[in-house]
Amino acid sequence: MRKPLNCTILQLKNLTPYQRNLENIIKALDNSFGLIVAPEVSLTDYDYEHLKEAVAFSDEAEEILCKRVENQILIFTRLVKRKDSYANEAVVIHRHQVIHRQAKHKLFALGNEDRYLIAGEESEIKSFDIDGIRFGILICFELRFKELWKVLEGCDVIVVPAQWGLARKRHLEILARALAVMNQCYVVVANSAREDMACSSLIASPNGGLILEDMAKEIKGELDFYILKKIRRYIQMR
Repeated sequence: MRKPLNCTILQLKNLTPYQRNLENIIKALDNSFGLIVAPEVSLTDYDYEHLKEAVAFSDEAEEILCKRVENQILIFTRLVKRKDSYANEAVVIHRHQVIHRQAKHKLFALGNEDRYLIAGEESEIKSFDIDGIRFGILICFELRFKELWKVLEGCDVIVVPAQWGLARKRHLEILARALAVMNQCYVVVANSAREDMACSSLIASPNGGLILEDMAKEIKGELDFYILKKIRRYIQMR
């Protein structure tokens, strides 16, 4: 039986200068172990007016974080240069290495993402294993698409870095809990704490359990894989 995995969700505002955002992530690394998840583009925000500078900073930050991450699992998204354009890319760091990347496939038109960024391929959305735990990632808006839930069937943990708006707060909470029950997995959401964002960072469990704290900068919980084993044994869906 796999041991429970400690989880720390960072529910942060995007600050300027960029360095302050990196310092918040480093502080969490120094005080946490297990899985650590930061909100979508938490290093630089969607700084469309300064994309070149945002990418350059994110490149440096990724190198620094790789040196810092030991046995923890750090998941965040960042702006990257792809060909002649830019993309929003999820990055997973473990034991000083980037072990998975995927660019956001479903861009959010209401936020003008499609005007400034290119979409990743759907084939980039796939599961990956760390120490016997199968992970998957959906980036913010991608949580709405049931065909992507299907792609990540069999994952033990689905991580959702997000900048999900306040007006659709309940959608985020309902979709995350539904995905956890439907796919019989844990769903971990790290959302921005900016004033126009929903907060609603959470851990949803496959039995309907929920850890959610809107006011906290860090939300901590434990992912107990015995619960997964028990539910998958008694409610067989495959």
